[in-house]
Amino acid sequence: MEDISDRVKELLDSQLKEWNLASVNYRLLANVRTREIDFNDFRLLVQFNPERIRSSAAKVDSKSIEERPCFLCEKNRPPEQTGVDFSDEMVILVNPFPIFSKHLTIPSEEHILQRIKNNFGKMLDLAKALPDFVIFYNGPECGASAPDHLHFQAGNRGFLSVEKDFEDKRLLTKVKSANHFEMWQWKHYLRGIISLRGSNVELLMKSFNDIYEGLSEIQQGKPEPMLNILAYFTDENWIVHIIPRKLHRPSQYFAEKEKKILLSPASVDLGGVLIVPREEDFEKITAEDIGDIFGQVCLDDSEIKKLTSYV
Repeated sequence: MEDISDRVKELLDSQLKEWNLASVNYRLLANVRTREIDFNDFRLLVQFNPERIRSSAAKVDSKSIEERPCFLCEKNRPPEQTGVDFSDEMVILVNPFPIFSKHLTIPSEEHILQRIKNNFGKMLDLAKALPDFVIFYNGPECGASAPDHLHFQAGNRGFLSVEKDFEDKRLLTKVKSANHFEMWQWKHYLRGIISLRGSNVELLMKSFNDIYEGLSEIQQGKPEPMLNILAYFTDENWIVHIIPRKLHRPSQYFAEKEKKILLSPASVDLGGVLIVPREEDFEKITAEDIGDIFGQVCLDDSEIKKLTSYV
């Protein structure tokens, strides 16, 4: 695992030279339009990225999933798409429809359901092995376009504003501190987030499981409690941002005509970069729209406070 970062760099270089689809889309990424929206204490970036329509508009109902071949299974992947094995259980691939300048998809070698409960440790392992990347997980009802196949994604560090905002600490309150471990709650950030920081793997795992079980009690009858997760490894510590959800897509997603905004929030959007595949949405979306959308799909500060009490 020592040379995994070097092997991933080589993979990116070779795929962008040898795989035409990836090569074209990464070149197009240089022309993607972005604009900042200021919320006084923090900023969000909106990215107009038409190639992401496949993800934003993905049909993830059971019937649609059953009727299409799984694009993450090796037998269905393009012959040009090669990968780097990780721990004999997963494979690191270049994502051909990028948001980041370096964007990876990391599926399980086995076709198993998208579930985090027994795979959070794999996420921590990936974060440590790829310190130049943020690893992210979209739940089966929270943005995963392949809810039938376990996978993570990864994007280059420094792109998501949540990284910088976490270091700032102005918007955070520390709610727990133990042996090489801290837990923080965000406040007035539009979307409720619980952040874990530390080098103590046991406490990170236990705290995540406690939050997971607490959310499970609130959201009974679901495949798993709704959440998005971002994780990265820096200065010998893991940093994990857990973003509990209460809704997959906001009302604007289903609205008609001028009221429609095709935004299906997932980890990247909630991490600070909102991806819109339609130009009209890029032009018209406002701070008020974003506040309303986040308020619909995420827990508020009081709900997050209650959730931290489970740890």
